[in-house]
Amino acid sequence: MKTDVLKSIRETEEEYQVMIRDAQAGRKKSLSDAEQEAENLVQKAQKDAGDYKNQRLAEARVQAQNRYTEIVKEGEARAETLKAQGNKNLAKAVDFIVSQFKEQLHVKA
Repeated sequence: MKTDVLKSIRETEEEYQVMIRDAQAGRKKSLSDAEQEAENLVQKAQKDAGDYKNQRLAEARVQAQNRYTEIVKEGEARAETLKAQGNKNLAKAVDFIVSQFKEQLHVKA
């Protein structure tokens, strides 16, 4: 009977050792899985941040291009207005210069 009790205790100890090893292995696997999931989350967050940055940069480029186009159009319109005003006054300016030139010729003659 003593040997049966000792044998039973030994078997129980071995079962507990197996259970402890299984629990430690499960703990290691859970820890490894959690670390892998954390790494995946970090990588996804970095990718999302990069995507957001690229999207914002693209939007900023579009806005800058639109503003540039608007400024160029305003400049071209202003240049056309000034050119039209200059052409409108061109005949008067030519007449004025010719009359001044004629006056200078008469004064010296």
